Amino acid sequence: MKEKIKSLVKEKNAIILAHNYQPPEIQDVADLCGDSLELSIKASRTDAEVIVFCGVHFMAETASILSPQKTVLLPRRDAGCLMADMITAESLANKINTLPPMPIVTYVNSTADVKALSTICCTSANVVKVANSLDAEEMLMTPDRNLAMYTAAQTGKKIHAWDGYCPSHERLLPEDVIAAREAHPEAEFIAHPECRPEIHAMADVITSTSGMIRHAQASKAKSFIVGTEVGLIYPLQKANPDKKFFPASKKMLCKNMKKISIEDIVRSLENMEGEVKVPEDIRVPALSAVERMINL
Repeated sequence: MKEKIKSLVKEKNAIILAHNYQPPEIQDVADLCGDSLELSIKASRTDAEVIVFCGVHFMAETASILSPQKTVLLPRRDAGCLMADMITAESLANKINTLPPMPIVTYVNSTADVKALSTICCTSANVVKVANSLDAEEMLMTPDRNLAMYTAAQTGKKIHAWDGYCPSHERLLPEDVIAAREAHPEAEFIAHPECRPEIHAMADVITSTSGMIRHAQASKAKSFIVGTEVGLIYPLQKANPDKKFFPASKKMLCKNMKKISIEDIVRSLENMEGEVKVPEDIRVPALSAVERMINL
C-alpha cells in the first residue's frame, strides 16, 4: 500500500500532510508532518497540485484558504473537530452584537466561516504574540476558553472567552498529572495551552505540539510527561530516540484524529475523493484574518 501511495503521489503531483496526532503509519507515509497551520503554509509554497490532508476538516479548509488553486483532499470527510463544532458563524455574529467593538481573535482550530468573521487568527504557539500585537486591551477570543485564559494570564489583557474546549485536553486532570509525576519523578511535565488552567499551573513548560518537539530536543532532561493528545508521543520519540516520553494520561486520545487509514489515502488519491473547497465569499475574509497573523 505504501508503494501504491508513492505511485499515486507522483501520478497526481500530490503532497501528503499529516498532523502530529495522526497514527504512526500515517505519519510514516506523509511528505510533511507538523502542526496544522505550518503544514498548510508549507504546502502552499510547493508546486504540488493536490494536497492530501491527514487531519480533521478545519485543517483541510485552512489548506484550501491558503491554496485556492490546489485540490485539497480530506481522506475521511467525517473526521471533524469537536471544539471547532462548538462555534458557528451565526453564533459568533450574535455574540459580536452583544459586545462593544473589539478585536475577534480566533484560534486556527475553527471553521472557515468563523475565521471569516474574525479580526485575526492565532495558533497555540503565537497566541500571546497575536494578543500583544493588537492595539486593544479588550478582545473576544474563540473558540477555546482554556487558550483564552492562558492568554489573559500571559498578557494581562481583558479577554472574553468563548465557552469551547478540546475534549481530549479537557480530560487531563490534576490527579492525572500527580500520578504521572509519582510514576516518573525525574521527568519534565510539558503541557499544551489547550489544557485547563490548573494544569498550566503544574507544568514545567507550556507550548504547542511543534514547540514540544523543539523543547524536547533542546532540553537537558532525559524524560518527559507529555500533556497533549497521545499521538504526539510518536514524533517526539522519533525526533529524540535517546529520551523517554510518557503520556500524562492515556485518556487524551482524539478519535477523529485516528480515523484516516492507509486505505483511505489510497482511495482518496485514486478517485480524487473528499475534496474540501472553501467558497470565495468565505475564503477571502478568512484569508485576511490568517494572513494578518502570518505577517506579524
